[in-house]
Amino acid sequence: MSAPSYKIPLSVLVVIYTPELDVLLIERAKQPGFWQSVTGSKDALDEPWSDTAIREVQEETGIDVGSPEVPLSALSDWAVENIYEIYPVWRHRYAPGVTHNTERVFGLCVPRGIPVTLAPREHTQYAWLPWREAADRCFSPSNAEAILQLAQRLGQG
Repeated sequence: MSAPSYKIPLSVLVVIYTPELDVLLIERAKQPGFWQSVTGSKDALDEPWSDTAIREVQEETGIDVGSPEVPLSALSDWAVENIYEIYPVWRHRYAPGVTHNTERVFGLCVPRGIPVTLAPREHTQYAWLPWREAADRCFSPSNAEAILQLAQRLGQG
């Protein structure tokens, strides 16, 4: 019998936005009404943060970071880490005793109109929203804060 596989409590948050500052939000399939940016945990402790971000963007939206349409330079590590308590409903995914997660924040600028293909088991719908509206719709306070920082980071706030 193999040991249970637990999620690593190290994850990324990727704020995907257009040059016009419209932000992509996706709705969680198992929690209707929970809108968020792309998130996901490292697959291995030594997986670089940027590799996690690129993988999760591909898995959750179908957007290929490193393609001609979205070059690697479009992905920006904001060098911000949030530590937050894992919601009790999701703690069973982690090793016993793990109660907090560290989340590294990235931004990804994509062209307006880029196709989005959701992973149907994870997300049911998506929306492009002006950044303030997107921040208001997020269920996660750290996600909302990251979106609110977007305009300031780009010198447009």
